[in-house]
Amino acid sequence: MDGQFPETAADITGKALAADAIATGERQGVSTWFFAMAVAVVVLNLFSAQPLVDVIGPAIGLAPTAYGLVSMLTLLGYAAGLILLVPMVDLAENRRLILQMLIGDVLALAVAATAQQSWIFLAASFTLGMTMSVIQMLVPLAASLTPESQRGRVVGNVMSGLMLGIMLSRPLASLIAEYLGWRSVYGLSAVAVALLVIALAWRLPRRRPAPGLSYAALIGSLSTLLRTERVLRLRAATAGLCFGSFSLFWTAIALRLHAAPFHLTANGLAAFALAGVGGIVMAPLAGRLGDRGWGPAAVVISDLLVVGAMALAWLAGSDGLASHPDWALGLMVAAALLLDLGVVGDQTLGRRAINLLNPAARGRLNGLFTGSFFIGGACGSLAAGAAWVWAGWSLICLLAILAGAVACLLSLVDVIALRNSKGR
Repeated sequence: MDGQFPETAADITGKALAADAIATGERQGVSTWFFAMAVAVVVLNLFSAQPLVDVIGPAIGLAPTAYGLVSMLTLLGYAAGLILLVPMVDLAENRRLILQMLIGDVLALAVAATAQQSWIFLAASFTLGMTMSVIQMLVPLAASLTPESQRGRVVGNVMSGLMLGIMLSRPLASLIAEYLGWRSVYGLSAVAVALLVIALAWRLPRRRPAPGLSYAALIGSLSTLLRTERVLRLRAATAGLCFGSFSLFWTAIALRLHAAPFHLTANGLAAFALAGVGGIVMAPLAGRLGDRGWGPAAVVISDLLVVGAMALAWLAGSDGLASHPDWALGLMVAAALLLDLGVVGDQTLGRRAINLLNPAARGRLNGLFTGSFFIGGACGSLAAGAAWVWAGWSLICLLAILAGAVACLLSLVDVIALRNSKGR
């Protein structure tokens, strides 16, 4: 059997359920871009509070030292959802679970938009983060509706929607808050997600996972999957390192662009943030490269883009270009675009790889993978503050380059190992 393990009854059942889900999706005409639009709408509020903490904090009565809770609790809630809720994709009927999560998202957004007391807003923020983990339920569902030969393309297209939402979240929140107030950011999102619930209730196919696991066994199996799936460990590591570089850059970039020689205003920063949107074109391209068997090499190239982008950002922010602000800004825009291309490429190829591992554990694998690069991003954000105080922009870029270089080394070792195994 070419060294492969024989199929178990659970494997056969999982394949049958996957085939049924694909057929159901085809009958209902579910578009890949429909899933991309859905995750883009949901993810908008994952990072939208970051540029508004100094506005929301005093409005709900927080002390200045606690302003960070405004965005931190949403991210902590998202992490909790990845671990505790996303694995339920492998246990509960997917359509009902996703709709319930989205209804909870609408309620959390409505409470955040109207909260007058800090504890109510913060509780709503944590709940909002948990419900937004529904994104990682939609991605594996989209993958399960697709034949394996097209899975990379589909995952890449859905990831385009995810990255578009992430890139637009900060500038869009800044602009809405500027003209309509910060509460409108949450209120308008509640309306958008409510409309999404209606659309998904009409279009989303049903998917029933293979029976047999309890919730306790499901959560307990996470450590087993992490221990036994080498591809998961590798791709989670490189994605976490690249997303750490991404967070280092985007956490500190506003501080650098406020200073000389850039002197950008709030509207200028919002326009700069849009530069990264071009990175979404990498997701479908990377997915297609994976489908053609070029995934391992394409990951190395993606990681090299991260390293090159941060080297360019270092140059753009250096004193050597202080007398040429237009050139410096142009190079910084190019660095932001290249960084996003590299990070999106690594994540898309990593997600494609793990979605090919075990159909019966697809929800858990996606939760572990996403949680891993989320941890990398959180570490990058945490390191950015200290690095900026200690040595400014140069240290930010150096740390980001090192993280990208380690990711590239891991990916390169994997490519060499694969070639050696094929040569035997």
